[in-house]
Amino acid sequence: MSGHSKWSSIKHQKGVADARRGKLFTKLTREIILAVREGGSNPETNYHLRLAIQKAKDNNMPSDNIERSIKRGEGTLEGANLVEMVLEGYGPGGAAIMVEALSDNRNRTVQEVRSLFTRSGGNLGESGSVTWLFDTKGLIMVDTDKANTDEMLLQAIDAGADDVDAQEGYIEVYTAPEAMETVRAALEQNGIVVYSAEVTKVPKTMVNLDESTEIQVLKLLDRLEELDDTRSVSSNVDFSDEVLAKYRT
Repeated sequence: MSGHSKWSSIKHQKGVADARRGKLFTKLTREIILAVREGGSNPETNYHLRLAIQKAKDNNMPSDNIERSIKRGEGTLEGANLVEMVLEGYGPGGAAIMVEALSDNRNRTVQEVRSLFTRSGGNLGESGSVTWLFDTKGLIMVDTDKANTDEMLLQAIDAGADDVDAQEGYIEVYTAPEAMETVRAALEQNGIVVYSAEVTKVPKTMVNLDESTEIQVLKLLDRLEELDDTRSVSSNVDFSDEVLAKYRT
């Protein structure tokens, strides 16, 4: 699953640039609004709202923005009529791709996503065509610079992680979605630096592609991520370190 979280790591690194453009805050606002509308404005009793607020804080969203988003969800302030969407299909080389979105215009979002798939040489599929290839998991990325990796792995397991995977400079900690907050809190209480935590789609098996095709898939994922309505994008491609290094430069 490491190729998947390498891409997640890249997305996290790009978050600062997204925030400067205002796109990331717009997406975070929408997530908070929807969470409030579906489960109420109390984060202690609304699991999805707690996750949305924590994600906003992780990305340095001001507290005032978070409070306004909650009020918009309550109806105290005007807010858009948002719907959740899952779009799925196949990209270059047969890469399975899932796009989770929040939209106030379903037809527009479908058209934008379909256009990107088509232009990349892929195709948008029917509902369920790709979903079965992924599991929903909590994914926590832990910084291991200047730290004892073996000790951190044990601490993650003791905290309730389902699986851990050590990579160069970081550890991937996988949890049940509902256990992610508990595991994250336990790690941070032990002084471990968590730099990313999200509920995401993790591929059950990975596919390997040639270098040029991997780069085509990365470009498609990036373009899908940049859409205003996109919440998250997942793929089952096991991206090589060499390709990711080239793509970052």
